[in-house]
Order: sequence, then structure tokens, then C-alpha cells
Amino acid sequence: MLLVALAATLPLSAFANDLPALIDRSKPSVVLVGTYSPTDSPRFGFRGSGFVVADGNLVITNAHVLPAPDVPEAERRVAVQVRLPTGDWEMRSARIAALDRPHDLVALRFDGAPVPALPIAAPGVAREGLAVLLMGFPIGGALGFSTVSHRGIIAAITPISLPAATARTLDPRALRQLRAGSFDILQLDATAYPGNSGGPVLDQRSGEVVGVVNMVLTKAGKESALTQPSGISYAIPVAPLISLTEAAKTVP
Repeated sequence: MLLVALAATLPLSAFANDLPALIDRSKPSVVLVGTYSPTDSPRFGFRGSGFVVADGNLVITNAHVLPAPDVPEAERRVAVQVRLPTGDWEMRSARIAALDRPHDLVALRFDGAPVPALPIAAPGVAREGLAVLLMGFPIGGALGFSTVSHRGIIAAITPISLPAATARTLDPRALRQLRAGSFDILQLDATAYPGNSGGPVLDQRSGEVVGVVNMVLTKAGKESALTQPSGISYAIPVAPLISLTEAAKTVP
């Protein structure tokens, strides 16, 4: 019992060379993100992964995980599912606290008791060759909602410009972003799948978040992400994540 109590208080850096311990420590912070409808069966519709930061009631995920703005409001009720200490999932209603569409990021504020939060690394931590761990829910609920981990390295840090999801979202700010060029994105030598979007990329040494899983390179159509995974995935770095989190903290 004493060893268990000590482990609960150790910093994540204490698990630097122990992946099982790092995964166990981080899993409670990784959540399901989706929509809720009392008339649907099931009531929760999974859309992507997310992770808890800050005060324990804030979830970071990809903006593209949420329903499109033109979807009827009744179908845009956002919810997250958090894992309780018992291992059961509990659904919580959520709302947008801050949105950064040019970087495809959103912060959601959810109701109820706080959940253990993941620490966010400083922007300079992510470097080429850094060993990382991806966590999330690949392939959605097809195999049941179990948190899955994939490890790899940051293969490259390369500029990219994310297009808007639809022409209607090409507002003046988005157009300025495209004209300005691009921002750095993390290319990962690790395989992500549909459902991983929005999940955390962790530094294997410290357990700190160094990026947010965003997309995977496919060899052909979207379906090939399952049948012919390329092994190359991309993640948004933490600089815009830090700004988004700070903005979200001011929203109750």
C-alpha cells in the first residue's frame, strides 16, 4: 500500500524509462469526444479523442472532431466521456471554451468533478528524434472503447498550412493565415488511425504533451488508413495549444 501511495505522488519524470507506468498514469486524462442525443441509440456518438489539461475540466481536441457549423443545433450537443477510478465511462455535457480553427484546435469545458490533467511541455521540447507516445481511441468503438497507445519518434518538424473544412469557413482570418504561409507541424514516425484525432502526443521521458494528433498520411483514399496505413502521422505542436488553453481558462 505504501508503494502505491508513493507512486501516486511521483512526478511523471520518475517514469521516464517505464512505459507501462507512464501509460497507467496518463490513461485517466485521455477522454472520448463526441455528440449526445437522448433519442439516438447509442445516445453518445463518438467522433474523436481528447485529453484533459489545466484545472481538470478542460479538454483539448481537434476542431474537425466537432460537428460542422451548418449541422442543426440539436445534432451539435457536444459531450465527453471520462473514465472513472472504477474503470467505467461517465458521460459529461461540454461546451466550446476556446476555438483556434486555423490550427484545428478547440478547448471544451465539461461539467462535473475534475479529471487528472496532463502537463503541457514548453514549445522547445519537441525536437526531431524525440521518442513520443500517442494515446487515443483508434477505429472508434469498433473494438470497444479502450485507450490505445502507439510509440514512435518525431521524424520531422515541417511547415504546413491547414485548409478550412469548407469554403464557408474561409473567413478573413483563415484567408490571412493561408496567405501568411504556414506554421510548423510535427511529422511522426508512428501510425495513427481514424479515432486518434485530438489525442495527445506525449514525450516518453517526461509524460508531457508535445503535440495533438491531427491527421495521418494515406496511400489512397480515407479507407486505406485502415487497410494500408502509411506509418506517417501529423500532430499540431504545443505553441498554439498553450495559447488556446490560456484563452479557455477565462471562460467559466
